[in-house]
Amino acid sequence: MGHEQTRRLRSTMVAAGIDCGRLWLYCFSIGGEVSELEVDAYLHHSPVLSRLQRDLPARAADEILADLAPPRTPWPPRSARARPSAPGSPIWGAGTDRAPPTTSPSTPRGPAP
Repeated sequence: MGHEQTRRLRSTMVAAGIDCGRLWLYCFSIGGEVSELEVDAYLHHSPVLSRLQRDLPARAADEILADLAPPRTPWPPRSARARPSAPGSPIWGAGTDRAPPTTSPSTPRGPAP
């Protein structure tokens, strides 16, 4: 598993343009206790890191990728999204407290004067 984890990490770094120095700095900022040289050795399949220290570069890369990602399209809060007021209700007025109209423009309202 160690070589596969390292291979995938290196592939991600290349695709995202993350260099070893940036990865090491981020690792250090989230609790990493190894040098940049040790991180670089790990990226070249040297088994010098403890399990915890091996997981930090992957976590750091994921967090860097999240920072690099473009902003997502905003959605309204879940409570503001349209939803039917009752199961089986018509689409008209869905998500509102308004009741559907009792008459339509083509329906006569009563006896003609």
